[in-house]
Amino acid sequence: MIKPLTPLAIAFDIDETLITTGGAGAKAWRKSFKALWNLDVDISQFTEVGMTDPVVAKTTFEGVLKRTPAPQELASLMHSYLEFLPKEVSESPGYRVLPGVEELLPRLIKLKIMLGITSGTLEAAAHIKLARAKLNGYFSFGGFGSDSNDRGELTRAAIGRAELIRGKAFEPSQVYVIGDTPKDIAAAHAAQAIGIGVATGQYSVEELQKSGADYVLKNFLEPFPGVKR
Repeated sequence: MIKPLTPLAIAFDIDETLITTGGAGAKAWRKSFKALWNLDVDISQFTEVGMTDPVVAKTTFEGVLKRTPAPQELASLMHSYLEFLPKEVSESPGYRVLPGVEELLPRLIKLKIMLGITSGTLEAAAHIKLARAKLNGYFSFGGFGSDSNDRGELTRAAIGRAELIRGKAFEPSQVYVIGDTPKDIAAAHAAQAIGIGVATGQYSVEELQKSGADYVLKNFLEPFPGVKR
């Protein structure tokens, strides 16, 4: 574990890091497959946490229909998903902001730290998921599943956008990338950033430490590395 330095930019994952939608995304995918192919589909049977949305769509399609989707079919599937997602998110009884998030984000903004998103979800879906909690306004840059299926590449895209806004490149130690899965940590390191795990999803503190995280939090109620209260 490295000694944490005060960051100049922080990029957060969304699902199970900032919020949980209570399964709204899976319901939107299910309704999309039903609407387009009259199939009742559970994406969890074919996918794993940390996959980008385009990979979720393709992998589930192949698992259910036993063939490679045509590009037009993938486009229609993701468009349908984005049509169903707002209602599913807004009506989800399990939707909640995770502990400490609503206190942490404005504190980081006051410290003049740039905040962004790095997530495998489509950019439009990211904004839909954050909108219910009114969190969109905290984030000035991002990298998404609509940028790349490679989590490292989309994280590099996010950092590049932050540098464009800043007008100057970051040193690797000046950027934190935060998420709840080993894929988030691997993406951070692929982008030469500091990888911070938060054990608010399926992975424990110990599992995130074993994945190579530079620092691990139980949740955002704990002291934040490199940032004074």
